[in-house]
Amino acid sequence: MRIIEDRVPAINHEAKAALFDSFSLIASALGAGRRGEIVEVLAQGERSVEEVANELDQSIANASHHLRRLAQAGLVCSRRDGTRIYYRLANEHVEELWAAILRVAETVRPDLGALSRAYLGADDDFELLGRQELLDRLARGDITVVDVRPRAEFRSGHIPGARSIPLAELALRIDELPGDLPVVAYCRGRYCAFAPEAVRALRGAGMVASRLEEGFPQWRKSGLPIETGEDTHVSDSA
Repeated sequence: MRIIEDRVPAINHEAKAALFDSFSLIASALGAGRRGEIVEVLAQGERSVEEVANELDQSIANASHHLRRLAQAGLVCSRRDGTRIYYRLANEHVEELWAAILRVAETVRPDLGALSRAYLGADDDFELLGRQELLDRLARGDITVVDVRPRAEFRSGHIPGARSIPLAELALRIDELPGDLPVVAYCRGRYCAFAPEAVRALRGAGMVASRLEEGFPQWRKSGLPIETGEDTHVSDSA
């Protein structure tokens, strides 16, 4: 019988360090808040550099810098169309990674609640609708759904039957909404300010309004039905 020598195999610490350094590139790429914002924007669909810069209120040069850092880490991909460059998330795992970061932050950052309220305002003054409840009410036809994200994001994907009224247009288009039905607004997710602001504006106009508890990416990731394309409810004056 051959005796196998009991010994600890030699570990190549240099190779191990290189491997873990490669892993850390992902964390490093997300080490700036603006890049986290970009991931949230691109989770809604492909956007041009100019659109990303506008969403972040950054110069095109700054937005391009952040996008290049994300691309170097493999988190986003790009394509050129004429003179414009468009970016998208590399795959669905990037969106899952960002969602995981948010979940961890909610459990370990004691200041998150105060920071969230300072940005979004208190949400205890209006109703939050869950996905299943919204599905049930859509089936009954007793609610109006409003997507208050930018129109490009609506075209990339939206809840079936939703109306596209970007937040910046809401005050001018509020009369387009049927006055006999309650309204639920949704946007990019839990830390997006569009829907809370829309609900406050709608309630200020005397309408019954609530907010979807989560955003469109969570709706899509749950396997619920979605639509793409333009809004069939848009009026000629919009």
